[in-house]
Amino acid sequence: MTSLVAVAHGSRDPRSAASVHALLDVVRSLRPELDVRGCFLDLCAPRLSDVLRGPSVVVPLLLGRAFHARVDVPAAVAETRVPAIVSDVLGPDPRLESAALRRLSEAGVSFGDRSLGVVLAGAGSSHGPANEAVAEVARRWSRESGWAGAEAAFASIASPSVPEAIERLKARGATRIAVASWFLAPGLLPDKVASLAGDAVVARPLGDDVEVAQLVLDRYDEALARQSVAA
Repeated sequence: MTSLVAVAHGSRDPRSAASVHALLDVVRSLRPELDVRGCFLDLCAPRLSDVLRGPSVVVPLLLGRAFHARVDVPAAVAETRVPAIVSDVLGPDPRLESAALRRLSEAGVSFGDRSLGVVLAGAGSSHGPANEAVAEVARRWSRESGWAGAEAAFASIASPSVPEAIERLKARGATRIAVASWFLAPGLLPDKVASLAGDAVVARPLGDDVEVAQLVLDRYDEALARQSVAA
């Protein structure tokens, strides 16, 4: 059977790797017969070259098609000289939104609260379409949630920042703020978001959500299907 090799960005923060491994444990529980391996592009072990052996589908554990997805992952696969298929990244997909909303619910946030403004916080990218994908989710939430509003914000590179998004929501009448996470795992940037959020409620990253795990498997299956059609 073709292995599933899930590759995350990597972080010096041990919570990040622990969260990725917890997600992959859920993936294994959904499909016990599948060989599932986890690795990282940088900053922690194992690296892709350590685990990529034989027929594999490499699934980037990335929420959007920014630089890491478009450049780093294909380059890392090419360097191994191991024949492998690279799947699509995880986003955009409605299941990521569902997971982010579940994390908000765990933090005590519910729909229909007109006093509440929600910031959807992501990493930020120099690749405009990656930022726009996050902004589109926030606009949809703003229309459909019954909150005072929802705004995308970014921890680096892109704007608005978390404080700027909070001020926009307050201008729209929000008296309380919650921050939803558009991060897969804890680390430097999610911590930065939390530090900038003041007294807002901050939801935890998506992590080991079962729908995220199913999405990983679907990306694997889609890549295999494309290979079969091409053959």
